[in-house]
Amino acid sequence: MKKTLVLALALAAALPMTASAHKQWIIPSQAVVNGADVWVTFDGAISNQLFFPDHFPMRLDNVTATAPDGSQVELRNTSVGKYRSTFDVQLEQQGTYRIANANSGMSARWDTPESLAAKAKAEAEGKPVSGPGAPPETRGGFLRNATPEDLATKVPQDARNLQVTQTASRVETFVTNGAPDTTALAPTGSGIEMEPVTHPSDLVAGEEATFRFLVDGQPAAGLEFEIVRGGTRYRNAQDDIAATTDAQGLLKVTWPEAGMYWLETSVQDDKASVPQATGRRLGYVATLEVLPQ
Repeated sequence: MKKTLVLALALAAALPMTASAHKQWIIPSQAVVNGADVWVTFDGAISNQLFFPDHFPMRLDNVTATAPDGSQVELRNTSVGKYRSTFDVQLEQQGTYRIANANSGMSARWDTPESLAAKAKAEAEGKPVSGPGAPPETRGGFLRNATPEDLATKVPQDARNLQVTQTASRVETFVTNGAPDTTALAPTGSGIEMEPVTHPSDLVAGEEATFRFLVDGQPAAGLEFEIVRGGTRYRNAQDDIAATTDAQGLLKVTWPEAGMYWLETSVQDDKASVPQATGRRLGYVATLEVLPQ
């Protein structure tokens, strides 16, 4: 099963990718509306259960709302709480809005002489040298959201096994006022993006939907997705759906029932665009509303 794209508590401000059980999401109060003076409220969080804020709020620094004409709309009444962030968007135009939190940066990890010695000792004693159960002394250094200047000034001279990774993630959702359109959904050509074949505001339970996924603007084959319906708090199993893009980058999903769905994928490659990085991690998350027939 595809592991989810997640992050640790201290990592939440920039939403980079690591393996954990937490899920990040933006969810609208309603995804399809109709009117001349319409407002939609959004929640953003990193949580253990969908869509219950129980872990950490999403930072709003890089959240943008793109209107149907491609312009940027101001986030109103923003608030960052203990477990969730909230904001409002006024939908003055007719058409589809894209609400996205896109982040990029670098992360760096290294060993120190002390951590290497602690790892050797732990291994000799039969203890884990990394991950859960490993002694704290085995941990080396780590930088998140690093700049080239950070790498030059904050990585110690005696660092060993330095690994620098370029990261880019996108967390988004969509709302439509009146008739749907696709201007705001145009891809930027950076990271993982969804290019709808089926419009995200036209998803119906029992019907198949098709989305084309791109990496750096090109169709991406073999992307593995985890798709989970919300309300996991009230059932014993996630009932997740596993799906993979085909040779044309197309993802086909038949929705088993109505509800809000969380869709996630991530990929690693060697196509870093910054000279300091030796690899790249990309992630994508969308929250989609599926309506009953």
